Amino acid sequence: MLRILLVSNSTQHGQRYLEHCSAEVARHFGGAGSGTEVLFVPYALADHDAYAATARTAFEAMGLRLRSLHEVEDARAAVEAAAGFFTGGGNTFRLLKRLQRDGLLEPIRSRVRAGAPYLGTSAGSNIVCPTIRTTNDMPIVEPESFDALGLVPFQLNPHYLDPAPDSQHMGETRERRIREFHEENEMPVLGLREGGMLHIEGAKMTLCGPPSLRLFRRGQDPAEYASGSDLSFLLGEVVQA
Repeated sequence: MLRILLVSNSTQHGQRYLEHCSAEVARHFGGAGSGTEVLFVPYALADHDAYAATARTAFEAMGLRLRSLHEVEDARAAVEAAAGFFTGGGNTFRLLKRLQRDGLLEPIRSRVRAGAPYLGTSAGSNIVCPTIRTTNDMPIVEPESFDALGLVPFQLNPHYLDPAPDSQHMGETRERRIREFHEENEMPVLGLREGGMLHIEGAKMTLCGPPSLRLFRRGQDPAEYASGSDLSFLLGEVVQA
């Protein structure tokens, strides 16, 4: 049974790292003092030591333990034995390339499908999708392919920003880029605004956090879903990339 928490952003304005989602994260991993040791995937940022220290501080404040993947001798063995996962944000291309290089996509996929709870923020949420083709990041490195974990049958656009009606900026909006994606692809895309979270428990998916979510489908106008909406219908959709 899938147990996945996908968060748009790891830091909310005016708050500490993961503070805005700490209650949901603690519950997701069994609650404070549960004894669960979460395996942290730090590869979306270059400085793994600093990233792990930041994440560990946040987890300890929630009463949870965390071990970073870059600190273990056998990464594959650590993944196969992990009780839960947290993949942090950063550059999605860099994250995916490292996971592909180390052969970790399939063991992570297998553990999560077997019920290990998974938390992703930003880039860590992107890689749960079939591909990373709706990320906002620059391709600073070239992965083997854009294929990711494929644990859900839709795409995400974390940090989604609505078009500003009074802006004089003539560049592309997020909405325009997603529409371009749908010129070539069928998969639904969820525009996950700052502070938004998707909680998946088995066949049920719920939108959590204060903001609403924007659902984009090919050939249709975007649809808005308020916080608390049941989005389980999206888990059963099978569409082609």
